[in-house]
Amino acid sequence: MSIEDAGLLPDLWYFALPAGRLKPGRMLAKMLFGRRLLFCRPHAGPVFALDDLCPHRAMPLRHGRFDGREVECCYHGWRFDGAGRCTAIPALVEGQGFDPGRIKVRSWPVHEAQGLIWVFAGTDPAAAPLPPELPAIGARRAGIVERVEFPAHVDHAVVGLMDPAHGPFVHRAWWWRSRDSIHAKEKRFEPAELGFRMVRHAPSRNAAAYKLLGGGISTEITFRLPGVRVEHIQAGRWDVVGLTAVTPIDARRSELHHMIWWTAPWLGPIAPLFRPFARKFLEQDRRIVELQQEGLAGNPPLMLVDDADRPAKWYYRLKREWAAARAEGRAFVNPVKPRTLHWRS
Repeated sequence: MSIEDAGLLPDLWYFALPAGRLKPGRMLAKMLFGRRLLFCRPHAGPVFALDDLCPHRAMPLRHGRFDGREVECCYHGWRFDGAGRCTAIPALVEGQGFDPGRIKVRSWPVHEAQGLIWVFAGTDPAAAPLPPELPAIGARRAGIVERVEFPAHVDHAVVGLMDPAHGPFVHRAWWWRSRDSIHAKEKRFEPAELGFRMVRHAPSRNAAAYKLLGGGISTEITFRLPGVRVEHIQAGRWDVVGLTAVTPIDARRSELHHMIWWTAPWLGPIAPLFRPFARKFLEQDRRIVELQQEGLAGNPPLMLVDDADRPAKWYYRLKREWAAARAEGRAFVNPVKPRTLHWRS
């Protein structure tokens, strides 16, 4: 399976993992884009990522040893540095004239910022926009981190993420939505870098969870390629920031990370109380996408309607334009235009 089959867009940064999961001197392997990557954090220097495969006899490198500088294959001791270059082949003897440096494991550019590790799928990371910088949080680590695997192609996982109308049906709960809570919504949208933004506004009256933050609340939601949603809530002088990122595992699976930061000190002690609700919310999304796979098995045409499905339409248009711009060697032109959307949810 090619990485294109997994729904990968070229020359973009994809979310890989929370930085806290990778300790100094440790390595961590995970499947992304239909192939296994090995992330390593040296004792000194930046995180690096390699294909988890020794080119000698196809041994996964994760079974070997990482000394905080280089990865050593457990089969024959071949060693690889952070750029994927082979630095040693113990079986060679003096005078054989073979240069280990000619051998290379594919390396993947990595960007670490704000406690997040991103991996670049492409050829020239310097020519691509960096991952989003999260507002208000500075260098804080996320207080809540959840991961869910969706049994779906990345497109269906992302469209489910941005769908504004499923709440009263999928997330029906006393603490969030009910069927009777449905009412008309009107939100202003505008283009943003690699995506679009729901302009800052007061939360809907039927969004009960926001009320826990007190009064004077406003929220702004931004979506950008390849599958990143950032919500910035302001409540007086306090901020709450949520990041949801969808990354393709392979053609039939995607992983979703949901992380929350806050600046209000009083939220810290009670944050563990919110974690079961966040898990329930994500499990509801996972379950509905799982059920959808039965209908998608025959690859039927999908009927997207305005205005509730306009974000999904924008997503597909953004993908097409990004792919076309890269293929044609031209600048990306955002196809999203400012617009007020109306729907009921």
